[in-house]
Amino acid sequence: MTTSQHIVALLQSHIAGDEDRFLSIATQLAAHEARRGHGKLAQELRDLIDSAKGKRQTVGRRGVGPVPLVQPKGELAGILAARYSDLRLSSMVLSNDLAERLGRVVKEQRQRERLRGRGLHPRRKLLLVGPPGSGKTMTAEALAGELKLPLFTVLYDGLIGKMMGETAARLRLIFDAIALQRGVYFFDEFDAIGSQRAGPNDVGEIRRVLNSFLTFLEQDDGLSLVIAATNHPKLLDRALGRRFDDVIPYSIPEAGVARGILEARLVTFDLTSVNWDEVVAATKGLSQAELARAADEAAKGAVLSDRERISSNALLAAVAERRTAAL
Repeated sequence: MTTSQHIVALLQSHIAGDEDRFLSIATQLAAHEARRGHGKLAQELRDLIDSAKGKRQTVGRRGVGPVPLVQPKGELAGILAARYSDLRLSSMVLSNDLAERLGRVVKEQRQRERLRGRGLHPRRKLLLVGPPGSGKTMTAEALAGELKLPLFTVLYDGLIGKMMGETAARLRLIFDAIALQRGVYFFDEFDAIGSQRAGPNDVGEIRRVLNSFLTFLEQDDGLSLVIAATNHPKLLDRALGRRFDDVIPYSIPEAGVARGILEARLVTFDLTSVNWDEVVAATKGLSQAELARAADEAAKGAVLSDRERISSNALLAAVAERRTAAL
């Protein structure tokens, strides 16, 4: 849609009294101007849109539900999976440092207008790095839940094309959606497209895809959160770190976090007989996901045996089973 078409559509929606459509078209116009390189104009339009939305919320919509979810259509339907998340950061057992960093993201997003009023921008492009099962995917879900935003997960089987240039073209579709529909956009296993351009298996198409991603990410100045996650940070191109607002490391849980995960999963059971020193020592090296599965196995054993109490032996056996499965 051209600028003139946007203006006609804006007038039509205004005359019809359709405020939601008016704001939606205005958002599209801001994204269109941003893509044309008119960053200052695009930001002015976004500020006006945010101001209008804020006034409408003050009248009677403050705190009413999440941002409306627009399901991906056409080619995007095979590239993005969309849903709402009910998860919150309070549902996660986090180290103090990780809880503080994620809490800061949420706070900046919720008070983004205050920051922009002073020429500052909230964190909204995050790179999560750490071993499998350490909570990266859950973090994307929790941030979407905290901010009441739809969660859009990138589907690589639809994104990666066989023909030259297909993947870059589909990436552009995703970043167009990022500009038009506010949400949390999650690139899991990001090394699939973010690997080093000078790596031993480098081919021209990989360079083109990564260059396209870097360009799109740098040009994006919208309201959506873009979150990428990888288990293999050493495979990523060094240029990526400069394009993200924050690189957040994840690790295998320490003793206190490990116990917290087990207790949280088993909160409805009697744990008074558990020797936590012994159990926590046995969990060393296991990820958050593996600990959660161990707790679930112990819980299922108790339920099927008609027991409300979970013993140290039951937990130790479940942890040992998960350790064997993880090898």
